[in-house]
Formats: sequence, structure tokens, C-alpha cells
Amino acid sequence: MGGSLVSLDLFQLVWEASLLVQLVILLLVAASVISWAAILFKWRELSGAEQDSETFLEVYHEGSWRESLDAAKRFERTPLSAIFLAAHAELLRIAKYRGPGGNQNLDAREQRNVAQQLAWASSQESVRLESRLSFLATTGSSAPFVGLFGTVVGIIDAFTSIGEAGSASLAVVAPGIAEALIATAVGLLAAIPASIFYNVFVAHLRELQGAIDLFSAEVRDDAVFALADRSPSPGLEA
Repeated sequence: MGGSLVSLDLFQLVWEASLLVQLVILLLVAASVISWAAILFKWRELSGAEQDSETFLEVYHEGSWRESLDAAKRFERTPLSAIFLAAHAELLRIAKYRGPGGNQNLDAREQRNVAQQLAWASSQESVRLESRLSFLATTGSSAPFVGLFGTVVGIIDAFTSIGEAGSASLAVVAPGIAEALIATAVGLLAAIPASIFYNVFVAHLRELQGAIDLFSAEVRDDAVFALADRSPSPGLEA
């Protein structure tokens, strides 16, 4: 019962706050809701990427190029699949351009083209994995200051009320100060989870980025063998 009264009092204080303070609180609540949505989405995305990366690497290291191609199409959550498919697409283009009976070794220009496609795919996957993190970083760094702005405005309103009432009694001062502090509290509630999970996700991204770099180099070295393996049992297929 006491908790309900406290909740009602808080809502009443927000309702009676100035329009600017209400807008600040509304902005912070919206930022908090969006942050939690981004946190849940990013948690699922990175967890899935890590799980699929481990499975795909097992297939790649133990199977043939064709088996890796099938695995890349199945395990779409890992960035390694996109990198492998980019290399495969470039090798298909090279094989098609050469035609039957072409030299099986990649020349310098073809090696450079494969490396460029791998670099481009790696960059795209890094950008995809980093999406929504900028919002968490912005929320974590700016929400306390937005809340502080609301607090300052609320305190100014409180002192204005004191001047109009001609009294500095607790009954006059307390509601205005409470309204002001609510903005700071909401700002902290929005910023703390965003900051914590941002740091957690950055640590996961460092691990994935390391795997992306190592795998790109490995695929670049293995590409020449995949091209040479296209006859008589094709390793390169659309």
C-alpha cells in the first residue's frame, strides 16, 4: 500500500511539473525504452553471431570448399559467412571470365581483387555489427546531462514559486525540489544500463573483429586452392 502511494506521489509530481521538465522526462523515458530494445536486439545478434561463427569455422577447417559454401548459406548470423560468400562470388567471376582450361593459379591482379572483396565484406559486416551501439553510447553519455538540465529548470521553478509565495517553508520548497530531482533520477536510469551494455557489446565486438580479420586472411590464402579445385569435381558452384 505504501509503495502504491509513493508511486502515485511520483506521478503526481511529474504531472504538476513544468512543461519543460515534463518534456525532459518524456525524452529520457523514450531514450530508455529505445535503449532496452537496442540492448535486447544486439544481445541476440551478437550471441547468434558467436555461436554460428564457431560452428561455421568447424566446417570450414574440417570440410571442403563446397561444404563450407553450404554451411555459409545455413549459418547466416555469423559475419564469417558473408566474408566467405564474398570470396566465393569473386572466384566464380574469375572462373567465368577465364573460361574452361584457364590457368588455375591466381595472378597478382586477381589476388588483389579477391583481397578487395574480402576487405569490403569485412568492413560491411563490422558496420552491421556496430549498428545501434552509437545510440547506446550517446544515451549513456548524454542522458545524465539531460536529466541535470531538467533538474536545473525544476529548481529555478521552485525558487520562482518561493518568491511568489513569499515563504521558504518546506511545504513550498519540497514539491519543486522533488520534481527537479526526478529528472536527474530518470536520466541516470536511462544512462546506467546503456553504458554497461555498451561496454559489454564492445568487448564482444573486439573478439568478433579479431575473428573477422583472421578469417579474411585465411580465406584469401585458401582462395587459390578453391579455384584449382573446380575440375573435375567442382569446388566452385553458384
